[in-house]
Amino acid sequence: MEKNNHPDNNDPSTGRRKFIQYGLASMAIASTTHVALARRDGTNVSSEPEELGTDLTTDVDVVVVGGGTAGSIAAIQAGRAGAKTLLLERSGQLGGMTTVGGVCYPGLFDAWGKQIIAGIGWELVKESVELDGGTLPNFAKVPKAHHHNQVTINQFVYSILAEEKCVDAGVEIAYHEFIQNAKATPTGWELNCAGFGTNRRVRCKQIVDCTGGAEVVGLLGYKRMREDETQPGSYLFQLGGEHRVGRKQLHQIYVHGADSTNSRTVTEAKLAGRQLVLEKLREAKGTKRLMHLQPEPGFRESYRIVGETMITVNDYTSGRKFDDAICNAFYPVDLHTKTGVRPKPLKPGTVPTIPLRALIPKGSRNIIVAGRCVSSDRLANSGLRVQAPCMAMGQAAGVAAALAAKKGTTPLEVPLAEIHQLLAKHGAIIPGKV
Repeated sequence: MEKNNHPDNNDPSTGRRKFIQYGLASMAIASTTHVALARRDGTNVSSEPEELGTDLTTDVDVVVVGGGTAGSIAAIQAGRAGAKTLLLERSGQLGGMTTVGGVCYPGLFDAWGKQIIAGIGWELVKESVELDGGTLPNFAKVPKAHHHNQVTINQFVYSILAEEKCVDAGVEIAYHEFIQNAKATPTGWELNCAGFGTNRRVRCKQIVDCTGGAEVVGLLGYKRMREDETQPGSYLFQLGGEHRVGRKQLHQIYVHGADSTNSRTVTEAKLAGRQLVLEKLREAKGTKRLMHLQPEPGFRESYRIVGETMITVNDYTSGRKFDDAICNAFYPVDLHTKTGVRPKPLKPGTVPTIPLRALIPKGSRNIIVAGRCVSSDRLANSGLRVQAPCMAMGQAAGVAAALAAKKGTTPLEVPLAEIHQLLAKHGAIIPGKV
């Protein structure tokens, strides 16, 4: 056999260089797992963009816009109820403020020694904690402070579990897409959506707006409301040593004037928040390191819909039992201002409820909302906006939209008893039933 006389083969240092080069690479990547893209029918997806196509037409029963705290639950519920469902999410993951915002301590699912909110949201939270090896609070014990019963979760586990549950429910997820315009049709809506490299026309029977600021409601011309001053956003970060995800609370800074209305105002909030984090890092130079920084600020307040009814702070603090209540809520009146926050706890035994009519934009058909854009005054909204009630609203909206699509009607005309029955079937707690 002819000897290879390439200079590298005769240089001992070359062998050492190769060992170092490839050895370090193998140390950096301890293991690699391969996964192939596949369609739901099991066939492979080509990586060629022209074969995937850029102009799509999608026909579904229900479109959920926004895959955050309320939207991911609404989509899972609509899918499990048998509705063909599309979930539009303009970011690249599910969970919203729970995940990209880092508010990974959702609450409150209990009040006065008993669980008052369950269903799909609780299922997802509980499984996230169990998969991460965490612990759940004892709801039978009334805590001294409300935050003691907030459940701490690993935001990364939560996000991918939510994604799995959507897929298992038959929900089609469209990341990085949003509605550009919409028009009513005799059977529902026709939407034009866009993402980078994608134009999508969607024909649907029902819309569930879970955008936080009721952006689809505004796009369609229905009334929204907000105050000139909004609560500050929060940027969550960690200075110091190792940050244990799901085990340790993050640091928080207020971003006053944070506004989630459009891409420009969101950009301003991000720049201001990140600059303040950088200032704190420089102050701690040599003593602490930046171990964690959320990609998005947590927004507390934006537009709310003008609904078929409005939840007032008196309704909230008195625990009014609405005739068309679809879920419970529980949290202090929790308004954040430039001087901080002083939560006002509810009186013992008080459990507020949320009516279906507060999720329906006034005068609308074939659209329902869920989440912090619920029709409510500012003080009531400061308690309603937290995750557990938003999850419960999302599940109720998913049920109402799925039933309305099936019956060829609008959510407000679906018999309340049927909504309650389907909610209970999927594990939700009906107001007055605990």
